[in-house]
Amino acid sequence: MKPTLLIVDDDDEIRSQLKWALAKDYEVAFAEDRPAALTAFRSHHPMVVLLDLGLPPSPGEPTEGLAALSELLQADNRAKVIIVSGQGEKTNALHAVGAGAYDFLCKPVDVEELKVILRRSFHVAQLERQFWEMQQQFATETFEGMLGTSAAMQDIFSAIRKVATTEAPVLILGESGTGKEMAAKAVHRLSSRQGGPFVAINCGAIPENLLESELFGHEKGAFTGAHVQRRGRIETAGGGTLFLDEIGELPLSLQVKLLRFLQEQTIERVGGRSTIAIDARVIAATNTDLKRAMEEGKFREDLFYRLAVVVLRIPPLRDRPGDVTLLAQAFLQRFCAESGRAKLRFDPPALSTLLQHPWPGNVRELENRIKRAVIMADGNAVRPEDLELISTAAGQSPRTLKEAREALETQMVQAALQRHGGKISRAATELGISRPTFYELMEKLGLKRDRDDS
Repeated sequence: MKPTLLIVDDDDEIRSQLKWALAKDYEVAFAEDRPAALTAFRSHHPMVVLLDLGLPPSPGEPTEGLAALSELLQADNRAKVIIVSGQGEKTNALHAVGAGAYDFLCKPVDVEELKVILRRSFHVAQLERQFWEMQQQFATETFEGMLGTSAAMQDIFSAIRKVATTEAPVLILGESGTGKEMAAKAVHRLSSRQGGPFVAINCGAIPENLLESELFGHEKGAFTGAHVQRRGRIETAGGGTLFLDEIGELPLSLQVKLLRFLQEQTIERVGGRSTIAIDARVIAATNTDLKRAMEEGKFREDLFYRLAVVVLRIPPLRDRPGDVTLLAQAFLQRFCAESGRAKLRFDPPALSTLLQHPWPGNVRELENRIKRAVIMADGNAVRPEDLELISTAAGQSPRTLKEAREALETQMVQAALQRHGGKISRAATELGISRPTFYELMEKLGLKRDRDDS
């Protein structure tokens, strides 16, 4: 479909010449005066307008043209309005540029120069609109720093809102890199404890002989090297939230002490005899199978049920249709800004590679791949080799025509859903198929339906 160009000029000959010169590349709409220009603008929604300053009823003055400029930009301030003026009106044209016009041309117009300016104007307008749409989408789909348009993530966002209003302990389950700590922080920020500390500790990253002191603190002289009294993480979380990451790695001896704290809301420091009351909410997380650990005697059943009053299961990235592209664009934008380099875009093969990759490392892996790509990319586009995922994608190359067709269909369906925010009807229309056919295609390809959204 050709882009629409609105030409506002009261000269029949000029309109005829421009239509002959530009109709091959653009859908050309015309208006002869200011009221007609505004009507045509609202009807056709052109990204670019060619505007003569001298319009009736005062074609010898710039008044009507400047008024038309103001009205057009009020209707859509992202439109690119190019002013056309005579040599003697150059001052007025510059004034128009100061009032928001994108560029100006002097009469008589050089058609080749005009074509170059129009191509640039449409290109810039399209980029700006894509960026604006992306920003709007991020603003709509961002939840406490997390991005997701898929039904699975929308369910998680809803559950976080609900559980945040309570004091119940929360157990967050999910593979490594899915964003469990971000979910815990979201619960904290939306709770009545948001003014208190958020204290995190990775139970699998600290040696067992030091973990008890890290959690519960110690008194001076409690052990060799304990030269001063020290508060533990549980104590410093008082009035706020304690996040216990990788809770499945907690030794059994400390599971008993943690259970006592959950039951009584009190602790004793290592080497201490006094009981200290602590008011802290506990959120735990793990990527291990705690039920299996209980069967194997590695995790206490009573502690599990104390922690798992509310369970949040963060889905892996492979089960979040459409979110890969959304997250990749967000990371690309952020890392481009952080590195101070020009905005990059993904070329089609790179997007295909992103969609084909299984993402065993989930969002964290995707983030790292995009960060690398921003560093390694040459020019203005991110290519598959910049992502360093070529071997994975190549390993999944379709071996038959059927596999190739299904891979392409999957890519196009996911991309259409992403572009239209999960709207089935709009995605189906873009692909030129009916809504029922779109559903059948999703079912055939094994794609999950987020919601029945028309």
